[in-house]
Amino acid sequence: MNKKQLLFEIKKDLDKSEEAMLSPWSCLSSHAIRKYEDEKIITGHRQNFSVDTDRIIHSLAYSRYIDKTQVFYLIKNDHITHRVLHVQLVSKIARTIGRLLKLNEDLIEAIALGHDIGHTPFGHDGEKFLSILSESHNGGTFLHSIQSVRFLQDIERKGRGWNLTLQVLDGIFCHDGELLPQSLTPQKDKTFLIFEEEMRQKEENPSLDIRPMTLEGCVVRMSDTISYIGRDIEDAIRLGLIKRENIPNECKKALGDTNGNIVYTLVEDLVANSINKPYVCFSSEVGEAIRTLKQFNQENIYQNKNIKKQTHKIKLMFELLFEKYLKDLKTENQASDIFEGFLEGMSNEYKENTIPVKIVRDFIAGMTDDYFLSQCYDNIIPNVRSSLFN
Repeated sequence: MNKKQLLFEIKKDLDKSEEAMLSPWSCLSSHAIRKYEDEKIITGHRQNFSVDTDRIIHSLAYSRYIDKTQVFYLIKNDHITHRVLHVQLVSKIARTIGRLLKLNEDLIEAIALGHDIGHTPFGHDGEKFLSILSESHNGGTFLHSIQSVRFLQDIERKGRGWNLTLQVLDGIFCHDGELLPQSLTPQKDKTFLIFEEEMRQKEENPSLDIRPMTLEGCVVRMSDTISYIGRDIEDAIRLGLIKRENIPNECKKALGDTNGNIVYTLVEDLVANSINKPYVCFSSEVGEAIRTLKQFNQENIYQNKNIKKQTHKIKLMFELLFEKYLKDLKTENQASDIFEGFLEGMSNEYKENTIPVKIVRDFIAGMTDDYFLSQCYDNIIPNVRSSLFN
């Protein structure tokens, strides 16, 4: 037996061992579904969801996590959470839960690391501004969850995409941590046709709550909230926006008043209430405390006027850049960065099937905060860097 055959046999043994080791409600690596057959995966030594994790980590979009802010932008503080740390925290928390519930950790890791790849620069504010611009130009609603799938499946590798599994793409699409029910039950038996129809429906109705097809996807969705709800409080305290004593007493009693205690309590409660069940669930007491704490964060952190002082400038820059790139496409200004930095070498299929508004949307959504500012500095507003911090 040669080396390649030996490694392939090891993979087969690993796939088989999952049947004995994992929960009957887990998603086995051998059950992975891809849109296109991939001979390298079929005959290779890596299990399906492990391949997806590698492909996500090696994507250009993943490398841009490093300079995309989470909640607080245009703030000079090295200890404030950036998106790259957030996805690592989600991955760690979700894999811990998955291990205790005997779920597929490779699938969990792939979903967690890829779930925010479609986020715009400047967090949810940037997402909102880009969506308004897209809708005003008949490009439809922009949602980062759909854009994450779009980057990985349709834009990466110059339009060839990564051919990820349906289970991973579905978990990424359905990760919405803003919509957090007390319990989550998977919507099984999806196909790519059903998945694509769900994305279309979600774009038309962003409030639609679409559930993941796997229990692993449900765990990542719960872990998204677990990872940020206490971490955002610590960041806000560090920035002087709130004080620890401001946290509602009922939340402190049920969850604790530090990020460490909050994460530990939420993980413990979710696992204890989900063992040997085909769904994941918080207790009613903890579920209510999460809702109260999310509302506290919304009112005292996310809508805090002290962190929104530059938001109107960011909104204006989104508008000006969007119009500039649209004009560059229409006039075929080949010197524009949208040609040189994005469309150059892109597949004909992408260029022929993507309307100008969505090309502009894809380009801006993929920017880091710093690259976005540099584009404004080079093309729109002189000295934008210094003026933003004054």
